[in-house]
Amino acid sequence: MKWDGIRIFLAVARAGQMLGAARALGQDQATVSRRLKALEGDLGSDLFHRSPGGVILTEAGERLLPMAERMESEAMQALSTVGRSNLDLAGTVRIGAPHGLGSYYLAPVLAEIADSNQNLSLQLAPLPRDFSVSQREADIAITLERPQEGRLIARKLTDYTLSLYACEAYIDEVGPINDVEDLKRCLFITYVQDILYSQRLAFDRNLIPHARQVFECASVVAQVLTLAQRGVGYVHDYALPVAPPLVRIMPQHQVKLSYWIVYHADARHVRRVTEVVERLCDQVSKDRVLFLRTG
Repeated sequence: MKWDGIRIFLAVARAGQMLGAARALGQDQATVSRRLKALEGDLGSDLFHRSPGGVILTEAGERLLPMAERMESEAMQALSTVGRSNLDLAGTVRIGAPHGLGSYYLAPVLAEIADSNQNLSLQLAPLPRDFSVSQREADIAITLERPQEGRLIARKLTDYTLSLYACEAYIDEVGPINDVEDLKRCLFITYVQDILYSQRLAFDRNLIPHARQVFECASVVAQVLTLAQRGVGYVHDYALPVAPPLVRIMPQHQVKLSYWIVYHADARHVRRVTEVVERLCDQVSKDRVLFLRTG
């Protein structure tokens, strides 16, 4: 049984299909299929149920998965401890983050880290979803809630505030917006309520019924661009330095939430992961005033 076969097994298990695993590994699909068959031959067991729609783990595959992940973690630790990556930051680190944080704050911060470490490859996935570090969807995940299960290391990254905003032209059009009753004249911009990936994002549900009309949009960036033209809605206060000009309204309805930074316990000795975590935490700490608006 060769490590390369285990690596391919993990890629197929995570992708749920041969083609997706081949793309992730930079190999052709026939090679992935052949090497997986060789691993199954070595073990004397089928590891996947195959169908036109993809693959799912067999009972034998389910038993192998946690052992394969431990092997992967040991290999990563060996590279970090013994290999060149112990001397400088090298390798790939993928960071999964909420759409707003990734787009408005993390992208330039991570670009600076990458620019100063030529052997380090950083991947940022700013999407409206949670990322599983247990399933290796990301090496580092930033979440709205502290995870309660799994062999994970989590620490609070920061608290942050969101406030209601509108553009000056829209306020001139509909009149002053000072309280909930004034929303009866307004278009309210919000998330698509039935596909929220976290119920912590439902902070505006008590305001929505008061609005004249509602526009739901799953993209935080698109919401802000819409507010630059018309409507009322919540914006992350830390986005204001890079967002179009907006006017804060109804400050009594400010919301405070938290971000958590999470990585797998097996990566606690992998320097490229822990170093990126520390640098992100340090930078956010320096920028604390951006995340918490007072007054």
